[in-house]
Amino acid sequence: MLTVQPTLLIGPSDWDAEVMPQGEFEKRIAALWRTYPEAPCAIVYGDRCHHAELAYLTNLVPKLEAAVAVLFPTGEHEICVGGGPNMVGAARPLTWISALKPLRGGEAIGRRAAESRTTLPGVPLLIGGDYIPTALRQGIIEAIGEPPVDATAQVWALMRRTSSFDLSAIRESCFVLTAAMAAIAEARRAGAGITAAVLAGERAANAAGAQDVRTLFSINGGRTLVPFTTPIDPSTGPLQVYVAVRRFNYWAEGFAVVSEQRLPGVERARDLLRRALAMIKPGADAVDVARRVVKAMKPHRCHPVTMRSFANVVGLALDEPPHTDVGARFEAGEVYSVKVGITDEAKSHAIVSAMIGVRPDGIDVLWSA
Repeated sequence: MLTVQPTLLIGPSDWDAEVMPQGEFEKRIAALWRTYPEAPCAIVYGDRCHHAELAYLTNLVPKLEAAVAVLFPTGEHEICVGGGPNMVGAARPLTWISALKPLRGGEAIGRRAAESRTTLPGVPLLIGGDYIPTALRQGIIEAIGEPPVDATAQVWALMRRTSSFDLSAIRESCFVLTAAMAAIAEARRAGAGITAAVLAGERAANAAGAQDVRTLFSINGGRTLVPFTTPIDPSTGPLQVYVAVRRFNYWAEGFAVVSEQRLPGVERARDLLRRALAMIKPGADAVDVARRVVKAMKPHRCHPVTMRSFANVVGLALDEPPHTDVGARFEAGEVYSVKVGITDEAKSHAIVSAMIGVRPDGIDVLWSA
């Protein structure tokens, strides 16, 4: 589930060595060199919208303009920060890499990459290249003399496996998600309208240290979900809500229905979610589990929101693969968002979800509706 990208991240994005030690980043970079032993360097691009790979390797999340890291097997890494010289100081607390300089175009980056080929004969790597502006990419290629090797897919494969530090950061995000959902429920019990209740959840998330909060809600009983455009005042009836929060660069997301009454459709969705979680284990086919859940929800049908996204990996980005594709299997060491949505295409609609970590012998429920 993707929501509107905010103009500016407002929460804390500073690197915390106790949460994610420098050694953890060095292990990730070392794994990249093992895959590409002859690569002289890796160019990693990130901007305020797409920066999962950059954050994975450097912890840096650009808040305004883009940034480009150049990583070397020798460990003499550097980051070029967009926005002019004044942004260099602002970026220092965001990363463990100390060599920062202004981003002055692709040619300078390409020249630096080309220089590194005197020690290793391979072609430089490019990570996050799908989002890089054309002019910046062209300048890099011209200075290197040939296109770099796209290593984004290999970095995504590394990102799917969660270390103890990754899992700890995701748990922190789940704590923030819990606080946000609890605040929404409390506000509704107090008679708040949709706008006031959802904003109460966002304030609670910010107070708990979230660096980014995104919300969607329903104004038609759960049939569809929308972002804020104008204030919505109804204070009665069930509230279908989606909340995504980020803490220490890692996301947690959740769907829930807030209601003072026990609604048969909502109870049915929650029961189906419990059944789904009971079927998940390492090696379980995600598509097969989803099909069994859909079969069990009759006479209801699968909600359009969850029809093609029963389970997906969640971590440094909200849209991490794999989605529920044919052949996708739950793997130990990965964290998933599992969603169940039902509808009778009339008045009964509900979407609920859980965040889970898959262990070799089962799962841990990190958050659940």
